[in-house]
Amino acid sequence: MAANLKGRNFITLKDFTPEEIGYLLDLAAELKAKKKQGITGNSLKGKNIALIFEKPSTRTRCAFTVGCVDEGGHPEYLGEHDIQLGHKESVKDTARVLGRMFDGIEFRGFKHATVEELAEYAGVPVWNGLTDDYHPTQILADLLTMREHLGELKGLNFVFVGDGRNNMANSLMIGMSKMGVNCVILAPKALWPKEELVALCRSYAQESGAVLNVTDQISDVKDMDVVYTDVWCSMGEEDKAAERLALLKDYQVNDGLLKKVGSSRGIVMHCLPAVKGNEITEEVFERYADVIFDEAENRMHTIKAVMVATLGNQ
Repeated sequence: MAANLKGRNFITLKDFTPEEIGYLLDLAAELKAKKKQGITGNSLKGKNIALIFEKPSTRTRCAFTVGCVDEGGHPEYLGEHDIQLGHKESVKDTARVLGRMFDGIEFRGFKHATVEELAEYAGVPVWNGLTDDYHPTQILADLLTMREHLGELKGLNFVFVGDGRNNMANSLMIGMSKMGVNCVILAPKALWPKEELVALCRSYAQESGAVLNVTDQISDVKDMDVVYTDVWCSMGEEDKAAERLALLKDYQVNDGLLKKVGSSRGIVMHCLPAVKGNEITEEVFERYADVIFDEAENRMHTIKAVMVATLGNQ
């Protein structure tokens, strides 16, 4: 179905209905198919896009850049030392300046409040490329990848293994519960997501017919279609590496864990970058490399869809 998302911000999937998320996935699949045929668009012709990066990036930066250029727009990279955001100038004032010069703004950084303040004052669409709390563009790529490899999303069984209170676990809970995917967060109790968010996602799951569970017991997890993991230390948490290693050593995605939780048609996913030997073994990573790098490529197609839907001339 078509959805009118023109002018909307893309801050967290909490703000989007299952139908709107489905529309973005359909649009991404259409844009991907065209790209494979060598067909690009001009829906962003004459549009200038600001790409603000407090944190460095491979997939997010490249996806926004290529997606913007494919649709005829101009991306402008603004690194942490390129502008005064939150240092010599307030976020509010920076937002009002950039909103008068650019047609859309991407932000990848630390505090979620920063991207919310940009969205409040910029007056143009603002897209969240990652904050400490949420990573919504990654979830669109994950959902598209799952659909490509497993078909219909509704009714699939999904488990996230690792740090259950990081931005990926938060965002996956939202995306899966909204789209009717049964979701398990498998993590030590010290790293469980906030109960407030779990309760919210359970309300989404109730509406979509899915089930959301949080557990620290691998034995509770059976017949998973998707096993998903992420680094044990998020960017900026390197000082906690030893503590995380001790907490999570029993939650490595390896052949033993897959045998306990997997199904015959199951896939393994990772949002990258991976620390092989920590959250996932080299052997398992390489066995599912085709899926994982489809997932990485799909960052570009889904991000392009977000820009086209919220800013493009269609």
